[in-house]
Amino acid sequence: MGFDGRFTLGLVFRVALLVLALMMVVWAFRTPSFVMVRLVAVGIAGVAALALWYHVERTNLALARFLEALRIGDFAAHFPEKGGAGFRALGTALNETIRRLREQRGQTDAELRYYEALIDDMPVALLTVDAGRVEPGNKAARRLFSRHAGVRPDDYATYGATFAQRLAEPRGDEEMLILNLDGRAKRTLVRHAALNRLGRQTSAVVVQPMQGTLDAVEMAAQTDIVRVLTHEILNSLTPVMSLAQTTAALLGEVEGGDPRIADAREATRALARRTEGLRHFIDSYRAVAREPRVVRQRFAARAFADEHERLFRAEWPAVTLHAACADTTIDGDRALLSQLLLNLLRNAAQAATAHAADPEIRLAIERTADGIAITVEDNGPGVPDKLRQEVFLPFFTTRAEGTGVGLNLARQIAVAHGGTLDVADSPLGGALFRLLL
Repeated sequence: MGFDGRFTLGLVFRVALLVLALMMVVWAFRTPSFVMVRLVAVGIAGVAALALWYHVERTNLALARFLEALRIGDFAAHFPEKGGAGFRALGTALNETIRRLREQRGQTDAELRYYEALIDDMPVALLTVDAGRVEPGNKAARRLFSRHAGVRPDDYATYGATFAQRLAEPRGDEEMLILNLDGRAKRTLVRHAALNRLGRQTSAVVVQPMQGTLDAVEMAAQTDIVRVLTHEILNSLTPVMSLAQTTAALLGEVEGGDPRIADAREATRALARRTEGLRHFIDSYRAVAREPRVVRQRFAARAFADEHERLFRAEWPAVTLHAACADTTIDGDRALLSQLLLNLLRNAAQAATAHAADPEIRLAIERTADGIAITVEDNGPGVPDKLRQEVFLPFFTTRAEGTGVGLNLARQIAVAHGGTLDVADSPLGGALFRLLL
């Protein structure tokens, strides 16, 4: 890489001019009485020196400005290749270099935006812990952790004291914690990863609620168990029922006054009736083994509430029902949700009627920050804390005439919609069942 021709000619011309000016100065000082000539010669020499300095320095200044622009990351800088700045080959090489850097930077920025969008839109919540500051790293985290203010680990204690402690002292492993999310306690998988950020130690915490998945697995396991049990029991019961009916028919044809024959006849008839009743009983439970198939549609919540209010009043005229419904829409299977709501209303009516002199029920449908909430509460005896998980098990019931199917089916419908069904204490004194979609 050398000087370009224009720069070289300019340099030779200015050097020659400076040499001539210096020779003139020397001649003027050697010649007596040429005071004005001396001044003019010195001036010309100075101008020539300045011209030479500027010719060389402006290329240095252009190069310095160009390198300073690179230092501060200004990839829009351009090194002049024309106009006497010199080093055309150098300028071409530098401009090509910065063009390539600009392209690489554009590609890097595009990749960075892609990964930022990928992290921001991932369905798993991500928290970052840096120098004692805990901040949400994506949309899922901002939605999940929206009920607190502050960035300290202690500020996250509203979701769980153990969780706040893990944020303050990350372990670098994974564990299952119970967190208070979306208004209910949920089993949540928490993973920790240690990272190095600009020379300092940071942590990334991934929070993945598992309650919905575990509920679905539990429902699937329950339906499988029920399916196997009802199948095996029915297979064993069918021949017994057939033999009992055949024996009862044969004994009915036997004549004679032996009282033992009459007793045997009555016993076989009773056995036939009980086996037939047991078969119907098992058939009713086989509904638990069928997973609900959700056909979603959008429908008005107010019309849905009004319809069930009319049905309830027709079936339970002696029970006071207060209904409140927001002007919103529900996205779900209307038939299945109707079955769920009717089960909740009937259970509430039975509990309130058996417990209170003035049975009272409240139905509410509203849109919350977590979705559509449907609540049914009563002034019955309520559900003890130790039974609040068991009431959703198949065949579990606290009533002598109960079947233990209704609440289990209701929970299956909730899980099939991707929602939750929980029970809590009601301000009325009884139970509050809350469906969140």
